[in-house]
Amino acid sequence: MSEFKLSVLDHASVSEGSTPGQALRAVRELAQHAERLGYTRFWLSEHHNMQAIASAATSVALGFVAEGTSTIRVGAGGVMLPNHSPLVIAEQFGTLESLYPGRIDLGLGRAPGTDPRTMAALRRDHNAAASFPRDVQELQAYFEPAQENQAVRAVPGEGLRVPLWILGSSLFGAQLAAHLGLPYSFASHFAPDALYEAVRVYRETFQPSEQLARPYVMLGANAFVADTDEEAQRLFTTMQQAFLGTVRGARGLLQPPVDSMDTAWRPGERERLDHMLRYSFVGSPETVRRKLELFVTDTGADEVMVSSMIYDQEARLRSYELLARAAELPGSTGRG
Repeated sequence: MSEFKLSVLDHASVSEGSTPGQALRAVRELAQHAERLGYTRFWLSEHHNMQAIASAATSVALGFVAEGTSTIRVGAGGVMLPNHSPLVIAEQFGTLESLYPGRIDLGLGRAPGTDPRTMAALRRDHNAAASFPRDVQELQAYFEPAQENQAVRAVPGEGLRVPLWILGSSLFGAQLAAHLGLPYSFASHFAPDALYEAVRVYRETFQPSEQLARPYVMLGANAFVADTDEEAQRLFTTMQQAFLGTVRGARGLLQPPVDSMDTAWRPGERERLDHMLRYSFVGSPETVRRKLELFVTDTGADEVMVSSMIYDQEARLRSYELLARAAELPGSTGRG
């Protein structure tokens, strides 16, 4: 298989019949599992006012994950920076880096991660996204060594140079990441439309920085791996149900898989979801290996970050184990 890194993006999904506390403990178990298998990093997403996502207090959840692991990189995928003061984020991630040195990543996005009413509850300015580039640079500056007589300093944070990433699903993020010389993560796992153009623009306009000498692209994908193609397709129906709820404006807890989605669709919904979830690799290890290798070869991705909304924790752990085997990760050798 082509050489690339493989990582995990999780949402601390709360399944029907479970609680946020159980979801967060399951997240840490998954991170420990991913670490043993040889995944490169484990990221959590920031979302608010969503029943099925328990990672709203992202930096707190990341501390819980980092405390339970020892080598895997832990980070945000990402912090929605316009929801926050750059200083507060510098302090939070400076604290994480101080406690878990050399293992913390900070992915930054400009979307709200929620709905308009919740944006108001977050006290987010509707124009905040316009200041995203400036806020990223302010955050960067807080991680640099403090200047003489500097009035505002991030403690902890200053001098720690926590690695920043720009997250995006459009050309805006690609252009900003290239301009600042930062690694770029594209959300192709749910917003595939601009994938190739964004990656092209990022690579062609990249300007080297102290953090990064050459372009580095990480792409999102969904993966559902089981012993057979049929069982993997059944696991995938949990994610299909979740996205169907999003499309209909009726989000809820993560639902158990079903044998078939054929009776669930309204006109046009299946086509819409198939497009949104285009980069979903569903099947046995051999099936997914072929799809993943084609994806990496076609895009030239340096890293693939995988999301898997699987209802049952044991099936989720098994899926990541089979995926690690398919990708020939170092920790997957000899596992049953």
